[in-house]
Amino acid sequence: MRKIKYKKVKKVQPSLLEYTGIHKFTQTEIQLFVYNDTDLAEFHEFDVDEIGKHVDFNKVNWINVHGLNDTDLIVKIGEFLDVDNFMLSDILNTTKRTKLDEYHDTLFFNIKSLLPDGDSNNIMVEQISFLLKNGILVSFQEKRSDFFTHIRERIRTHSGIVRTKKADYLLFLLLDAIMENFYITIENEEDKVEELINLSKSSTSLSILEQIEKHRDNYNFLKRSIIPLRDSLYSIKSIKDDNVFDAIEPNNFTFFERLHQKCLELLEQIEYDLSTLDSASSFFFSTQSHKMNEVMKTLTVVSVFFMPLTFIVGIYGMNFKYMPELEWKNGYFMVMGLMFVLILGMIYYFKKKKWF
Repeated sequence: MRKIKYKKVKKVQPSLLEYTGIHKFTQTEIQLFVYNDTDLAEFHEFDVDEIGKHVDFNKVNWINVHGLNDTDLIVKIGEFLDVDNFMLSDILNTTKRTKLDEYHDTLFFNIKSLLPDGDSNNIMVEQISFLLKNGILVSFQEKRSDFFTHIRERIRTHSGIVRTKKADYLLFLLLDAIMENFYITIENEEDKVEELINLSKSSTSLSILEQIEKHRDNYNFLKRSIIPLRDSLYSIKSIKDDNVFDAIEPNNFTFFERLHQKCLELLEQIEYDLSTLDSASSFFFSTQSHKMNEVMKTLTVVSVFFMPLTFIVGIYGMNFKYMPELEWKNGYFMVMGLMFVLILGMIYYFKKKKWF
């Protein structure tokens, strides 16, 4: 049984809000979309104290926060929505796993967004959190990114049905956009693994095995990130069955079930890719063993060639006084000829047996 080791991390008390991520110097900015089927208002970089002036509870309100360094701003948003302090703490604490919380009339969703880190074999991780309450959806990102650019354009251009739906449908679109990053990351991993497998067919460098293990770690990390997301999306079904929480419309639960199915597809693909990596490891070791066997085979054949020659030389290297062959005039040439014919015979026999 594998021993579970305690991992010591910095403890953050719920009463003391503190951002624990790596983007310490990102300036906190706020963007607000207020829309319905006919109207749209968009606000950028406004004072958090003015949120109440711009929010329209008869429309869909999307507050997007970039940067989590300004904890006072996060607290003011929490006070405006009247959410509990532990939710704000989970937003700022990036060590938390993906989770879903339903508390009174507030739905809290916390998810990890994963993307490839350029040409390296590393994966970039960003925590994104959501608060859904009373037609208001607040998204918290650690830094400015383009995850939701296409959704903003759909809202601006009235493309699709997003302007005709409520905030819960917007939450579905944002989660779906984040899940697309999982597909991008897995596809990038698959491309690198394919190159690695092709390289392993022509090289036996130990660096190949190190890269295989690195990609195996990446796949396991992806798996650990998707499993809690799958469980969180499945738990939305219990919200539907409770018939108490009305932030998600009954007709929109189907969209979240689609996200749950995507999680299952991603996990199946990861399992398949992990088996491919196992095959790559086995192929690498098989190649190593085959090349070692070829070397040993060559050395063995060379040794066999010299064994009878060494035997003959050993006989005539003995210092006995009475050895008839020592008196032969052409004895040296006869022995050399015998050795040459013996080698040719062995080569013919080995070729016939296909030993080399």
